[in-house]
Amino acid sequence: MSTVRSGRTAALAYREALPDGEQREHAVLCLHGFPETSFMWRALLDAAAGTGYRALAPDLPGSGESPPQVPNNWERLVEAVDEFADEVGLPPVVLVVHDWGGLIGLRWACEHPERIAALVISGTGFFPDGKWHGMAAGLRTEGTGEEMLAGLDRGSFGAMMKAVSPLMSEEAVDEYWRSLGTDAGRRAILEMYRSGDFEEIAGHEGALGRLGVPTLLLWGERDEFAPVASAYRFEREIPGARIEVIEGAGHFLFSDAPGEAVATVAGFIADL
Repeated sequence: MSTVRSGRTAALAYREALPDGEQREHAVLCLHGFPETSFMWRALLDAAAGTGYRALAPDLPGSGESPPQVPNNWERLVEAVDEFADEVGLPPVVLVVHDWGGLIGLRWACEHPERIAALVISGTGFFPDGKWHGMAAGLRTEGTGEEMLAGLDRGSFGAMMKAVSPLMSEEAVDEYWRSLGTDAGRRAILEMYRSGDFEEIAGHEGALGRLGVPTLLLWGERDEFAPVASAYRFEREIPGARIEVIEGAGHFLFSDAPGEAVATVAGFIADL
């Protein structure tokens, strides 16, 4: 039975699970969103290792146990993923992304198609005409974003997370608060959001479809931050993509419906 262990490169902390027996040709790389960390992927890492994959999930810069980088903007975050893949010696990967991990990981996939064997896309967007939801728009606004984050403490952050994901554990909330509760972490998050100008990906329009790799679109039916309409748009843009919508789950579907979410991804990657 596989176990998830912790590791660290020069820049990033990460979690990893290894198969007991023969290892598959490809690896699984999971990229979290905001305010999550690699903690969200523990069960999936274990399940992926159980089907023969080496499976890894970094804490992206400025999240969890990974310090912010300078600058902590979108372009640099993409570079950080590429550097991480080199440092841990990853072959082409099944790329699993959620939320901001999608914006970062899908841009990386478009810029490094040779590194991608398959895609699992969840709760995100990657469209040049994308619009930020209300909270994100606030974080992107000078002054407003600082006030929003300064007004949070562990208690109010936990209440906010439980309001959108009632089944999220206190342990998860503690993990996600780890860097957000620091001045450096808050500055890193604001810099990331303020670098998220969707017109930057106009040059990648159609690139995900041209990858020609197996793709799973996994969505929460009640996602209020990346509505399920985004899943259907990805389906139209990626030939052959398979879509699965989890009834009753919201944006944080790996907390809302962990068993179903992990089983769906594990089944998909086992069949590759």
